[in-house]
Amino acid sequence: MKTVEEKKHIAFYIGSLHKGGAERVFVNLAEFFLKEGYRVTMVTQYQYPEEEEYALPKEVKRVLSELAPKEIHNSRVVNFLKRVNKLHKIWKNEKPDLVLSCIGKNNFMTIVTTMGTKTKPVVSVVGEAKEEYPNRLMRMLADFLFPFAAGVILQTERSKNFFCRRIQKTAVILPNSLNPDFIKPRYMGEREKRIVTVGRLDANKNHEMMIRAFAAMKEKYPEYTLTIYGEGELRGYLENLTRELGVLEAVFLPGVIPDVAAQIERASLFVLASYSEGVSNALIEALALGLPVIATDVPSGGTVELMADGVNGLVIPTGDRQALEQAMDRILGDAAYADRLGGEAAKLQERLAPERVNRLWQEYFERIMNS
Repeated sequence: MKTVEEKKHIAFYIGSLHKGGAERVFVNLAEFFLKEGYRVTMVTQYQYPEEEEYALPKEVKRVLSELAPKEIHNSRVVNFLKRVNKLHKIWKNEKPDLVLSCIGKNNFMTIVTTMGTKTKPVVSVVGEAKEEYPNRLMRMLADFLFPFAAGVILQTERSKNFFCRRIQKTAVILPNSLNPDFIKPRYMGEREKRIVTVGRLDANKNHEMMIRAFAAMKEKYPEYTLTIYGEGELRGYLENLTRELGVLEAVFLPGVIPDVAAQIERASLFVLASYSEGVSNALIEALALGLPVIATDVPSGGTVELMADGVNGLVIPTGDRQALEQAMDRILGDAAYADRLGGEAAKLQERLAPERVNRLWQEYFERIMNS
């Protein structure tokens, strides 16, 4: 058996483990590499209360990179330099062979702070690239710094077009693996007359369009309800909207819940109405369960990486309420058609099975560490 010092050491760098899509991906990868016999360290800027974060195995070392209150200076420039220095010292002290980071400025910090160490930085873009790097300066920094990384991971072909050709030539596309909770036989009984979605209650998720479309269809499909699982700053606004549209008794906002799979697997329809996403974990999970799905064609290409319109779901333009209503009518009005879509969607379980996808990440990391 290898000693701790002999094991290859992989670190992950992210803002926090607060419950969200990218955070869950990092925790899942950490668990996989730990089981495969690697040393694993999770470096985060912040730490939230335990109930607000994804749990890490006790064997995974947790390191915080944010400045302690006593370290904070009055000058923002000084604080920035202190953060760079602190993260650099973390890599020198922990000595990981490779560190994976994600999301905007974290990727820049990882590349800069691993310089002068033996740690190989791998950066990933998990969301919409234009949102992670929203202005000219950020894009210039990405085009300048990313070539210094040992690896660049993207999630969609469309994302490549955002970056310069030098990055396009070396970047790889790696999917997220499916949460094991969603690997189960497709529910084959009579479906509940429920429309469901999962996502934070914010403007980007565009639950407002979903509620308005549902209200417009309510007269034709009076027995159906809409349930939106998630929490966020727009809760009050959405509650008032359901009241104004006369669907208060048919729209439910239960908040964040455990065991999402059990709550949605018997539903008649899953809707993702977002303006932008990377590759949505909620969409992956709904498809894997074999639900009939309607999803917006987000700019990143995340939806069309998973779905072919009319084959395993229906893809509509972002912000198009009329298209959403037509798609809802198509699925709710034809149970046989809906079932065919769901049956094709469930095939995603095999394509994104954790044992298959995690091996792809492992092979990529090994090539980098051995190069």
